Amino acid sequence: MHTVLATMLLAQERVVSDSRLSALLWGWEPPATASAQIYTYMSRLRKQLGEEVEIVRRPPGYVLRAPGAVVDLVEFRRRERDGRRALAERRFEEAADLLREALGQWRGAALANVTEHMLDAELAPLEEERMLALESRLEADLELGRHEQVMAELTALVAEFPVRERLRAQLMTALYRCGRQADALHTYYEGRKVLAEQLGIDPGEALGSTYQAVLGGELGLGPQRGDRQPAARPVPSMLPATDGELVGRERELEALRGRLGQGGGAPRRILVTGMAGLGKTALAVRAAAESGGLFPDGLLFAELCGLDGAPRAPRAVLAQLLRALGESDHALPAGDLDELVRLYRARTAERRLLLVLDNVSGDRQLAPLLPAGDSAVLITSRSRLARVAGGDTLALSLLDDEASLELLAARAGRQRLEDDPDAADDLVAYCGGLPLALSIAGARLAARPHWTAGRLAARLADPAVRLAELSFGDLDLSRVLRSSVEPLPPAVHDVLAGLADPGLGGEPFCAQWAADRLGLTEDAAENALEALVDTALLDLSGLDDQGRPLYHCHELVRLLAATLDLSDRPTVRAGR
Repeated sequence: MHTVLATMLLAQERVVSDSRLSALLWGWEPPATASAQIYTYMSRLRKQLGEEVEIVRRPPGYVLRAPGAVVDLVEFRRRERDGRRALAERRFEEAADLLREALGQWRGAALANVTEHMLDAELAPLEEERMLALESRLEADLELGRHEQVMAELTALVAEFPVRERLRAQLMTALYRCGRQADALHTYYEGRKVLAEQLGIDPGEALGSTYQAVLGGELGLGPQRGDRQPAARPVPSMLPATDGELVGRERELEALRGRLGQGGGAPRRILVTGMAGLGKTALAVRAAAESGGLFPDGLLFAELCGLDGAPRAPRAVLAQLLRALGESDHALPAGDLDELVRLYRARTAERRLLLVLDNVSGDRQLAPLLPAGDSAVLITSRSRLARVAGGDTLALSLLDDEASLELLAARAGRQRLEDDPDAADDLVAYCGGLPLALSIAGARLAARPHWTAGRLAARLADPAVRLAELSFGDLDLSRVLRSSVEPLPPAVHDVLAGLADPGLGGEPFCAQWAADRLGLTEDAAENALEALVDTALLDLSGLDDQGRPLYHCHELVRLLAATLDLSDRPTVRAGR
């Protein structure tokens, strides 16, 4: 029961799915009575926690609400956030006090008495948050001239965490200020050896610059209080607002948060991919917002496509990011991409940032935007990218019927769907598990209180007008899907148009079927179909009995294909 309570508290009033609870309780081998046991645990928790705590069944799981409760993790994060802000603004005394109070919320090891499955999933990110707060507190103490007081603590921490370069650099600073320059240099050499042997890397910018400062005699105390202070380094927070509850993506959200919480010095480049309308941006922004405490130097966000769907030039994106990092316009190299990249890498080298790059068109656009140092990059793209390893690629799937109904209810109101469950099921079917389609349908119902679910279902029933009906305000499913079609070469465009066969339905097909229908060779058809897979307009659904790939076209994509003709074909401009 400790595991269940800890999981509900960590969720901070978000829904915890049954599958998530099962995984944390029993791992890959849940008992046959898992659902009944979870129900029993919830009943016991309700009795033990009393009436002031509410545990509610919210498919696909449960949510715990305790508005008057004090949770140590919440208090830690609040004080730690305020402490980091004070540190960035060079209010060192206040920062040290706030961060010390934050760390005081930790009483022994985190997540005591929970299952090993939960420890594996949740302990590392929590410990990383604690270590970041501890490093920030030590930084404030060093700025206040407390190098002698923190010497023993830093020595023990470096022995326990030998590859944490920030701690080692802080120990070097303390040693130097205590008149022990030789020991400071030895600490660097020892760290360089450990990093090479354990991780196969050289010291990063933070440790290397501290080494150079020791050699140059530049690690004396900075200006004392009352002296003129240099301008504070900005801590950007560029994430867009999250849009309501994230439904049906609990497992994916936990996976992203866990990967973002993994340090160790290796680059973190994480890709969320899938067809247009799957909610990639919403998932990435939510994961970034909930992991913000791990990145004390800021959260950056850049949209990589313009309003017309055309890819943005890396120069424009780099200039936007550098301004957020404190660079003035006159300091930006004019028109020189290489110089912009060098400045960008220099400004990110010593920072721990989280960068969200939304709707990346390809590797050539991505490469100049990758930061230096111990920053993480969370990418969304309709295509898979060569610069992101397969293990760091999260391919989103369509929502199942249960999650689809939950998302529709969250947007339209549960009672209207319960009044006509058959119409609600029809709406779910017409939206095909696509979150954008479900959100639009829910928004249309919410905006028209006099409509029943059956009325909207009747309007969506006709395939010829379904895409046109799935539009509301600035949300237009047809426009979003077309943005994937516009970059296609003419030959691939024609193959997609040829898939508008009502008889195809949802059945998978092979390249030979497309070749016969379109009058192409099998190789030409397969090349075009693979290009459609790469842009997430088709899915691979397995192999046929001859070992040939089978392709699947989503119903809404098929309806879009039916609107395409040769006049829609993109024109190929001659290059110079």
